[in-house]
Amino acid sequence: MKRFLGLVCVILSLLLASCLNSNKVLSISETELFRLNYGNFEEQLNLFDLSTPGAIATSVTMRDGFFYVVNGEMEKILSLNSYGDLLSLYYNEDFYSGEKRGIRSSSSSSLWRSISYPFLLTGKISVDSRKYMYAVGIVPKERNEQDEAEKLLYSQVVLRFSSDGSAIDYIGQQGPGGTPFPTIKNIYTTENNELVVVCHTNDGLCVYWFGMNGFLRYQIPVKLSSIPRISPESVNSIASQNDLYITLENIVPDCYAPRLYVKADYYFPHVDEESRMHSGVDYVKSTIYPLNIETGLYAEPLNVSPYEDSVTKDFSKLTYSMPYDFLGITKNNWMFFVITTENGFNVQMVQPGTQNSIKRNLNIKMKDSVYYSLSLSCEGIISALLCDKDSAKVVWWRTDALIDSVLKS
Repeated sequence: MKRFLGLVCVILSLLLASCLNSNKVLSISETELFRLNYGNFEEQLNLFDLSTPGAIATSVTMRDGFFYVVNGEMEKILSLNSYGDLLSLYYNEDFYSGEKRGIRSSSSSSLWRSISYPFLLTGKISVDSRKYMYAVGIVPKERNEQDEAEKLLYSQVVLRFSSDGSAIDYIGQQGPGGTPFPTIKNIYTTENNELVVVCHTNDGLCVYWFGMNGFLRYQIPVKLSSIPRISPESVNSIASQNDLYITLENIVPDCYAPRLYVKADYYFPHVDEESRMHSGVDYVKSTIYPLNIETGLYAEPLNVSPYEDSVTKDFSKLTYSMPYDFLGITKNNWMFFVITTENGFNVQMVQPGTQNSIKRNLNIKMKDSVYYSLSLSCEGIISALLCDKDSAKVVWWRTDALIDSVLKS
């Protein structure tokens, strides 16, 4: 009997351990926290101003259960609790002074915080553990600058707000009041309350790493030419080595250490074996390169498993591989990767240096969605602003609890 019970325990242990690398992808249910209506009033979002061209400048981030929604179309930032109660509203005073775009109610006028800088919000936002808030803004055209070759435009800065809601200053390349950045891809805050700004350049990306005081500590250019190359033979391609195409998909800072994680995606042209003609592009692989910014050296790379989708047609089955987007990394060193699917999102969570890998589906009705914004907290919670034609809802998925339960199993 003891031997039988022991065998059962072993089998159960193996089954639970296999969940980390199971081919079956389960789903995580979302938790809807609150909704925001559309409109021009203080607790509403305006996402559909057709008079303004360009991408939607609205996004969400979450810190310690508090949500921050930047609505660039209305030049305001909403700070809310998890019930959707408005705690503070930051607004561009120049934008609101010339025209009555919203109504301050007597009950909430004390929550309004004016932004004295005439910068247009782009939708990128981050918050550190002190509740200092950082938001990317575009400076007026007369304050734009160009490099010597006039190929790179410096036009964006990062607004900084203290925990009491007051605007401190803006941060440029050198620190407070510095030269504007080139186009900002994203901003991050570390667990050491340091700001990290990732910018586009003509030959790759450039990272500006600032200390708690807002002054520049490191400037790290990451050029495409510095990314390791791969041979066609290593991925069974008959293309030429010169046809290799690399993209720097994202760069994410470590939560604690002076380290960057550089994600590169590799592509080769699809070559017809008979005609030897190029007919499209084949995605090959994705690799994370950990970069020590103090030594300038790369550590052992990590290959990221692709997302695979199968299509059945005429009794044949074709499998396509696609790269995930690098969403971020948690303070427990779990890397999160995400890709949009027909049914929502597929998330891959990987812990470097271990065999731990979890894939889950985050199901939403994509056919009803007109816009979305995803955010990853340092604890590993995925939050989202999901917008349909009638309203926007803020939800989260407790992927942190999922990781804990799987590892304990």
